[in-house]
Amino acid sequence: MTSAFVKELSDASFDTEVLQSTVPYLVDFWAPWCGPCRMVAPIVDDIAREYEGKLKVGKYNVDDHQDVAARYGVASIPTIMIFKNGQLVERIVGALPKNMLVEVINKHLA
Repeated sequence: MTSAFVKELSDASFDTEVLQSTVPYLVDFWAPWCGPCRMVAPIVDDIAREYEGKLKVGKYNVDDHQDVAARYGVASIPTIMIFKNGQLVERIVGALPKNMLVEVINKHLA
C-alpha cells in the first residue's frame, strides 16, 4: 500500500527516517484489514505527491511492527501523526476528508 512518494516505515527505520528528518513528516499508522485505512490511503498518496519536497510521507503497518505504535500510544487506526524537528506536533485519529487533512498539514508547514 505504498507508492513512489510514500515510504514504508518499520520499527528499525522510524527514528532515523522520521525523527531525524529535516522536513516535516506525516506518518499514517494503518493495517491491511482496516476499512477506514484503505479509504485514507489514496488521500495520503495524493498528499505525498502534491507536497513532494515540502513534506515526507510514510506508512507504518501496525500488524507488522508494534514498538513505535506502542511508544506513541496508537490505540485506533487509522492514526495520522505529523512530526516536525523530531517532535510529534499533530495526531489525527480516524479518517478525515482530504481538505481537512490538508488544512492540518498546512499549519505545520509555515
